[in-house]
Amino acid sequence: MAQFFLYTSILCHLLHSISFLSLTVGAVDYCSLLPNQTLVLGQTLISQNQVFEMGFFSPGKSSNRFLGIWYKSTPEVVVWVANRNHPIAASQAPVFMISRNGSLVISSGKSIIWVANSSASGVASNPVLQLLDTGNMVLLNDNTSTTEGYMWQSFDYPTDTMLPGMKLVDDVDAGVERYLTSWRSPDDPSPGEYVHRIQNRGLAETVTLRGASKRYRVGQWNGMYFCGNAPFPNSIFKTELVFRQERLISIEEVYENSIPVRTTLDTSGTLQRHTMNIRKDKWNHVISFPQDTCDEYDSCGHNCICRSDRPIRCQCLKGFAPKLQKDWDLHDWSGGCIRTKPLNCEGGDGFQEIRGVKYPDTLRCLLNTSMSLAECKSECLKNCSCTAYANSFTTNGGNGCLMWFGDLMDTKGLSAADSKQKIYIRVPLSEQDFSRGLEEEENKRPTKFILVSIASGVLVSAIINGAVLFMSRRKRQVKWNDEDLELTVIKMATIVQATNNFSTENNIGVGGFGTVYKGKMLSGEEIAVKRLSKSSQQGLEEFRNEVMVIAKLQHRNLVRLLGCCIEEEERMLIYEYLQNKSLDLFVFDNSGRRLLTWPKRFKIMMGIARGLLYLHHDSRLKIIHRDLKTSNILLDGHLNPKISDFGLARIFEEDQSLARTKRVVGTYGYMAPEYAIDGKFSVKSDIFSLGVVLLEIISGKKNRGYGGSDHYLNLLGHAWLLWKENRIVELMDEYLNDTFEECEVKRCMQVGLLCVQKFAEDRPNMSSVVSMLGNDGVILAEPKEPGFFMERSCSLARSSTSEDKTLTITDLEGR
Repeated sequence: MAQFFLYTSILCHLLHSISFLSLTVGAVDYCSLLPNQTLVLGQTLISQNQVFEMGFFSPGKSSNRFLGIWYKSTPEVVVWVANRNHPIAASQAPVFMISRNGSLVISSGKSIIWVANSSASGVASNPVLQLLDTGNMVLLNDNTSTTEGYMWQSFDYPTDTMLPGMKLVDDVDAGVERYLTSWRSPDDPSPGEYVHRIQNRGLAETVTLRGASKRYRVGQWNGMYFCGNAPFPNSIFKTELVFRQERLISIEEVYENSIPVRTTLDTSGTLQRHTMNIRKDKWNHVISFPQDTCDEYDSCGHNCICRSDRPIRCQCLKGFAPKLQKDWDLHDWSGGCIRTKPLNCEGGDGFQEIRGVKYPDTLRCLLNTSMSLAECKSECLKNCSCTAYANSFTTNGGNGCLMWFGDLMDTKGLSAADSKQKIYIRVPLSEQDFSRGLEEEENKRPTKFILVSIASGVLVSAIINGAVLFMSRRKRQVKWNDEDLELTVIKMATIVQATNNFSTENNIGVGGFGTVYKGKMLSGEEIAVKRLSKSSQQGLEEFRNEVMVIAKLQHRNLVRLLGCCIEEEERMLIYEYLQNKSLDLFVFDNSGRRLLTWPKRFKIMMGIARGLLYLHHDSRLKIIHRDLKTSNILLDGHLNPKISDFGLARIFEEDQSLARTKRVVGTYGYMAPEYAIDGKFSVKSDIFSLGVVLLEIISGKKNRGYGGSDHYLNLLGHAWLLWKENRIVELMDEYLNDTFEECEVKRCMQVGLLCVQKFAEDRPNMSSVVSMLGNDGVILAEPKEPGFFMERSCSLARSSTSEDKTLTITDLEGR
C-alpha cells in the first residue's frame, strides 16, 4: 500500500511539472491537485489506473453544476457529489482549489459555494489532493502514505452510493454516523426522501427510512447474516462488520480491484447492487432490496406473517384472527390480526414455534445475550406483556435471549426456510399446537377442517345473536342485581367497620360523583372506598360503567378494583389504597414538585403511556378513558402511576374507530377539540389528554389558568410559541434544573406537542407514543399547531377556578 501511494505521488508530480503551465488555458486531465492549482469547468482529476474521474458535471436535464466523482468508462454513473446542497447556476464559473489552511473550496468569483475543512490538527505543510482508484478523494501531506494520515477523505461523507472501502457507521461513543441518502431526482443530487443506515435497537440491522417511517429493513443480525433474507453464495460482495458490545459500529465491503462493484440507494428508496463486466464494459444488476412485496415494511399489519411464495401472502400467526375480516376478503391486510382468545398470565399460556422467519421488528424488546433459551422462555412467561421470544443468535446451536412486547410487526417467512431461525409466539394453552410448526400446519388443510369451520361459524353466530338479544333486554332493566357483576361483592357492614363509619378523618378526597374514604380491612389490607353520592342522579350510570369496565382489566399501571358494595341505595367501589394519592398533588404543589426529579417524572410519564397503550391495544377490551387528567393518575408508595376513574370510559368494538355522543362529559383543558365541540371521541381523544398531562408533568403548570406570560394563552399555546422559537426547554419546571437531561426533556415535550395537535388524524397512536418516549433513536415528526391554542374567551376563563372541574355539555340537535 505504501509503495502504491509513493508511486502515485511520483507520477502525479511528474505530470504536474509537465502540464501545470497549460492548466489555465486548456482542459487538461491530471491525477492530483496542489495548493497553487485550480480545477475549473472542463478540467478533471483522473485516478492512476483510469478507473474514476472527478470534475464539474450537470446531472440529467439540469443546467446546474456540481463537483462529483464518476466512473471514467461510464460517466453517467456518479458515485459522489460534493456540493449536493449548493447547486452552481449555469451562469456561474465554478473554481475548485485547496486553500492555504488545507480546506477544500468551491467558489465562483468572490462567492464561496462549498467548503470542506480538514480534520487534521494544524495546517499541512504541503497538502496534496488525490483521486484514488477506489473512488476515494483524499487530502494528505505529500509525504503521507497511509489512510491514518488522511487530512480529509470523501469516503467519510457518503452520498447515495457505497463503494468498497467505504463504511456505514453508527458509533455513538465517537459521535460518528455515516449513511446513504438518495438523490431527490435523477436531475437533482440534493438529499432526497430516503436514508439507508445502521439501526441498533435490540439486535443490529440496516434499515431504509422515508423521513421517520421505515420503508424496509433487512432483518436483525443473527450472528451469521442479516435474517431478513436467507443467505446466498456470494464471492463478490465481501462484507466486514465491526461490533462493540453487541452494537454494530460499522459495515464495510472489502476493496477488490479486479471487480468493480457498487451499492446505490436510488430515488425510489430501492437499494441496488451492481457489478461491472469489464470485458463487456457493462454494469450487471445483482440484487435489489426490497426483493418482493413482503419486504415492504409491515405490509400485512400486526401479528401476521408475510409469505411471498403463497397465493394469499398474508396469514395470521397462530392464535390470531383477522381484525377486519371484510377487508381481508378484499386482500386488504393492513388491519392486521388480533388474538382469538385472551392470554392468561397466571400460568395458562404456552408458546408456538415458527421456523424460517425474519424476526419481527424490535420496537419494544429486551435483549440479554447471556441467557439460555429456557431462561428466556421463563422470563417471558413472568411478564404479561411479553408476546414472543427467540434466541438472539443462531450461532453454536442458538444462544442469547430476545423478547418482544406488544404487537408483532413486519414478520416475513423466508422463501428458503432456515430451520435455525426460530421464534416462539405466546398463545393460550388451548391454542398451542404441540405437534407441528406453522409450515406443517399450513400444508394440512383437509376438507373436514373447512366443514367444521363453517359449522362452528354458524354456531358462534347463533350464540352471539342470542347474547346481543339477551344484553339488550338486560339494559332495559332498571334494577341492577349482584349476578350482573364479575366482581367480589363486599357487605356494607364490612365497609362501615373498615372506614370507621365513614369518619371525617378517613375522608381522603371528593370526586365528581362522590367521596373517597380510606379504610382498613380486618386482614390489615388498606383500601380506598369510592362512595357514590345519594343525591347524584348522574352518577349511577357512571358507577355501573366503571364496574363493568375496570373489573375486566389488569395492568400494573391501572388502579386495581378489589370489589364493590351494593345495598339498598348505597353504591360503593373498593380499590387498592395508594399512599401517595393523585399526581396533581405533586405536580402542582411547590413542595411536591421538589420531590419529583426528572427521572421520577419520566418514569411516571412512561407508566401512564403504557397503561393507556394497554387500554387501547393490549387489553381484552378496547377502552376509551375519556377523562384522563393528572388528578386521575394515582401514585403508589414507589411513585408508580396508575390510571383511575373509569366512570366515563367507553368500550369500542375491535373494528370501531370513532363514536359520537350528544352528552359530552369530561374536564375542560384535557378534552380534545373534536370531542368538546362535536362530541366525537376515539383513541385519539385520549391521546390529546395524554399530551396535556405530559406537558403539565414537565412544566409543573396547569393547562388552564396558565399564568406564565402576559398573553391569554393556555399551557399548550405557550408551549407552541416556545417550540416555534426553538425555546421549548424554557417550559421545563425550574425545580428540574439539577436533575434533567436536556435531550430527553426536549423529546418528551415534542411528543406532548404531537399528541395535542388540533386534528385527530395528525396525532400518533399509543404504540408510537410509547416508542417515541422510550427510544432516543426515533426520529420525531414536526408538531403542528395544538388544539385550543388559547383560552376560548375571557368570560369562560373568569368562570373557572384553579380547581379541576368536570364539564358537561349537551348538544341539542334538531329533529
